[in-house]
Amino acid sequence: MVIGLREYNAPVTSQKQTGPIAVVGATTWGITLAIVLARQGIRVQVLARTQEEAGLLELEREHAARLPGYTFPASMHVTAAASEAFDGATALIYAVPATHMRSNLQATANAISGTPLIISGAKGLERGSSKRMSEVMTEELPQALHSRVCALSGPNLAKEIVRDKPATSVVASADARSAEEAQAALNVGAFRVYTNTDIIGVELGGALKNIIAIGAGISDGLDYGNNAKASFLTRGLAEIARLGVAAGANPLTFAGLAGLGDLMTTCYSPLSRNYRLGTEIAQGKRLENILAEMGEVVEGVNTTPAALEMAQALGVEMPITELTNRILFEGLGIKEAVFQLLAREPKPEWAGIQD
Repeated sequence: MVIGLREYNAPVTSQKQTGPIAVVGATTWGITLAIVLARQGIRVQVLARTQEEAGLLELEREHAARLPGYTFPASMHVTAAASEAFDGATALIYAVPATHMRSNLQATANAISGTPLIISGAKGLERGSSKRMSEVMTEELPQALHSRVCALSGPNLAKEIVRDKPATSVVASADARSAEEAQAALNVGAFRVYTNTDIIGVELGGALKNIIAIGAGISDGLDYGNNAKASFLTRGLAEIARLGVAAGANPLTFAGLAGLGDLMTTCYSPLSRNYRLGTEIAQGKRLENILAEMGEVVEGVNTTPAALEMAQALGVEMPITELTNRILFEGLGIKEAVFQLLAREPKPEWAGIQD
């Protein structure tokens, strides 16, 4: 049996200073965050999609489909009414897939009162616009809330965090005080949270690493070896940094938790949906069949074409993203993709990142 820090009486770290928190989305990540926060005595209200979903979760007091065996703490409840979920909340965490972020904001914006923290828990780009989640939030929310927008990212596998295994994350906001408030709210138990004001870099690191994770899964699925995988991840990180710098991010962010940290976790763990999808592709399975079997959103699939559109708009070269897009949506063979990567003209290692 794996014993987490909770069994060693990890101290309550934020109960004194944290007000009620609302979590939008009964997703694996949303329920995980709700459980971890509620274990510290914080009142948490989860906003489910439907009354039927909310009623079932309240009745069973666990998410049997996603996180079986993890009982909801007494201070955690689920509702389908945004007005009830947001009542008195000092922070709203939107833990929904990137493709559904805008629709969730549109559906709930009128229920927001005051100026709570608005925290994105999604790691992806909006397909069609290539916008980051904080950009979507500022478009859909009143001006008074713009400085309250934050993004949570890092090496955060939900099924490890819910077991109280030690983990770190970073919460970013263009407003330093908002980032610090979010840190105070989320830094609980074995979950340690850092701050960053580079929200562009934090969001892009969290979104783009999913693309690289698909390739890492393909590499492992074909047993290409450690040299190939290390090379691929390193060049993948360089590709992420190239786009990030062009978009206005601080390159140092990609050496941190939302960059290198998240990349390593996502590219090595079978708990990562993007990594698992890559291993399935390596076995010759069709994308639509893999997604149907997994039954969960795989952010890297929609983020790949969105990132490619963003790169083209900014004039940034992203060969890994381009070839991943062709593998996913155009039927490009894996061996041909590998050949094309290896046949590229050699360049300086930091081209496009360092002048």
